[in-house]
Amino acid sequence: MPQELFGYSIVKKIGEGAASTVYVVRDPNSNGLFTLKHVVRNSERDDRFLEQVEAEYALGSKVQHANVRSTVRLERKRKLFRTVELGLVLEFVDGLTLEEHPPKSVLTAVRIFAQVAIGLASMHAKGVVHADMKPNNVMLTAKTGLVKIIDLGQACPIGTVKKRIQGTPGFIAPEQATRDEITPLTDIYNFGATMYWALVNDLIPTAMPPKDDTQSKLYRGALDGKSIRLPIPPHERRTDIPAILSKTIMECVQPDPQKRVQLMAHLATRLTLIGDLIETPPDANATDSDSVTIG
Repeated sequence: MPQELFGYSIVKKIGEGAASTVYVVRDPNSNGLFTLKHVVRNSERDDRFLEQVEAEYALGSKVQHANVRSTVRLERKRKLFRTVELGLVLEFVDGLTLEEHPPKSVLTAVRIFAQVAIGLASMHAKGVVHADMKPNNVMLTAKTGLVKIIDLGQACPIGTVKKRIQGTPGFIAPEQATRDEITPLTDIYNFGATMYWALVNDLIPTAMPPKDDTQSKLYRGALDGKSIRLPIPPHERRTDIPAILSKTIMECVQPDPQKRVQLMAHLATRLTLIGDLIETPPDANATDSDSVTIG
């Protein structure tokens, strides 16, 4: 492992992908910690990975929101006018992913996902789709409990048609598996699948279920049916899930995009209201005029 990259001191390696290595690094000028995604060009086959990092930087720079990990800068090394090395510098988030630390209560889950929805809505407002929402792309900060959406490696402009199928089995939307347009409704499907997993510890049936059982809880119990079916409603799997929350999740994971919740901002508002109802249930003695309706 190198001792430094682009002038940053390496603290530790925290991840590795198909062509990238991710480190926690320290800026010697500010003494602050950052996350750095490092990609090296060893052959022409690596060009697409460099392009992906360039795109991640361009899209991430558009989005500035408390619930989305900040994109700081892109470091570059050239040789004979060709980029041979990139370092994507990102905000360091001290915490655990949703996969590592699932919510212990329905209320906690709703509060977490309301923040996720707010963050995704901010991305959509800037014309960006995350396109890979899943439990290990949601981080919970250790000190404040603030939710951070991470990893924009598969993010794209609204309306993109990708050349290759990209997405995570068990969470992928039908339009991703068929290489149709990627839109905010794609994030809504991925989001619903992620929330279903967080609440009932199971995957929904998707167009691309995981092929094999693994040691990761994320992939256990995956359904291997070829056709896309709706999952069992969450409230039938767990009795403390309110019917209105179950209905909301089922509206997110409709295979037909036009049958899904249509706006992430509306989803954020709905989840906030559901959280308020769970936290402070209506008075059982309240009259009809005091009742609350969530659309």
